[in-house]
Amino acid sequence: MSHAIYVEVPSARFAELVATALDSLPAGIGARMENVAVLVDDHAPPGRLLGLYEGIPLTERSQYGAGDMAMPDRITLFRRSICASCASDEEVVEQVRVTVVHEVAHHFGISDARLHELGWA
Repeated sequence: MSHAIYVEVPSARFAELVATALDSLPAGIGARMENVAVLVDDHAPPGRLLGLYEGIPLTERSQYGAGDMAMPDRITLFRRSICASCASDEEVVEQVRVTVVHEVAHHFGISDARLHELGWA
């Protein structure tokens, strides 16, 4: 979805939108999101990504043994890409929410195909 209008949402406000979207996740989901860093980057890598999950989905990892230290999984939301895909502040709020849910779902091992079936892709 490409719009001619670019909605400029300042970095601090965008970070608040991400925090609000994370806070709106059901409590059971948030409680299971351990060792996940959620970041905002102004610029996406090539491909017009809105968000990116980097890590090992919970469905594919073994339990960490005592003393094992794992790097945190990363969820990155790309501010300029999201803003460029929206025509209003309200659309930015909704796109941030959808993108957060989408990337968190990847953390839980839900594929793009399944997200599409569920209407979150």
